[in-house]
Parts: sequence; C-alpha cells; structure tokens
Amino acid sequence: MRWHQTQIRLKPRPRGFHLVTSEILAALPELANFDVGLAHLFIQHTSASLSINENADPDVRGDMERWFSRAVPENAPYFEHTTEGPDDMPAHIKALLVGPAVTVPIRGGRLALGTWQGIYLGEHRDQGGARTIVVTLLGDSG
Repeated sequence: MRWHQTQIRLKPRPRGFHLVTSEILAALPELANFDVGLAHLFIQHTSASLSINENADPDVRGDMERWFSRAVPENAPYFEHTTEGPDDMPAHIKALLVGPAVTVPIRGGRLALGTWQGIYLGEHRDQGGARTIVVTLLGDSG
C-alpha cells in the first residue's frame, strides 16, 4: 500500500460549475503509478465545492448554476453575514449543499470515472480566485 499527497492550484474561474477533470489530471502525473486504489480530492475553501456529474453537455453546468442561484438567492433579507458582499453567504450555503470533496476509484493508473462523468468545480463567488485542492492517492502499484 502506498500513499501520495499533493496540492493542485486551479486557475481562477467565474461563478458557475466548471469541468476541471483535465486540469486536475495534468497536475497529477503520479496517478499513473497506481494500479488500484482511491483518489480523494478536497477543496480548501468554504465558498467553492467539488462534485462529479455529466461531462458531455455544457447545458448541464449552466442549468446547475441557474438552479442554485434561484434556490439560494443573493441579498436575501435574512442573511446577517453580508460584510464580504452579496455573493458570499449564498456561496457558503451552496458549498455546504454540494460538499468539499469527492473520492474516485483508481484503476490501471487512471481515474475510474464513468463515460459521462467529470469532476466539477462549483465556483460560488463572482470572483473566487484560484482554488486549491488537496489530492490524496492511496493504493497499490501491482
């Protein structure tokens, strides 16, 4: 059994759901050294999230953003935490709903995602900046 842990800094993105699988894989050459195992990805932020969903049709990501924006609107009169801007408290709630982490099986040195699955960054701030993900790999190399 072997372990590997690294940090990946994702480029800044605007508010929305973004497919980041390729960016993560490009920064993770060590994955090829694992025949079987688990990849755990954890985002170190309270206003962004990680999830797995459809990687083919970008309309899905747009629909997700539109749904979340309606479900958790800005400027709600009941928000008290408003000093960091009208998008901040809704961003915290959205991040709580989606979650900060995903775990993906490793098979043959690759992430064993389904054909239509990709890793999403949920950027819930208007200007969230670069985001940091801690990736922990655990497994065997054959």
